Amino acid sequence: ARQLVPLAWNSLRRSFSSTMARFEPHDCNGRFKNILTETRGRVEVVFLNRPRALNALSNELMTELGDWLKEVDSNHDIGAVVLTGSGTKAFAAGADIKQMKDTNFAENYRDNFLGHWTAINDIRKPIIAAVNGYA
Repeated sequence: ARQLVPLAWNSLRRSFSSTMARFEPHDCNGRFKNILTETRGRVEVVFLNRPRALNALSNELMTELGDWLKEVDSNHDIGAVVLTGSGTKAFAAGADIKQMKDTNFAENYRDNFLGHWTAINDIRKPIIAAVNGYA
């Protein structure tokens, strides 16, 4: 019985990887630099698109993601969102520490640094993380 879970998981992961390879995401007519999107039926697939930085979450990426998810949330033709990373190495490496290296806690707190990152919490549609690679 213990062997079935890893076998089933590996099969699911291979199936997902081959499915994701068939996607043709776009940048919404040049609106976005850090995310790519594709609509498949009633599912909106959003790709974090900073593969050289292992899809590290920058302010710009999170702003684009929040703006796009708000639009998707108001679209009644979309029933769910799948969030995944572009590239093969990482889903997302976490916060982009290069952006934080020249700031301190007091400045970040005062300026509400990363405060806009919570926009994803306001989305009412289900958001499924398709974790590929490091997370």
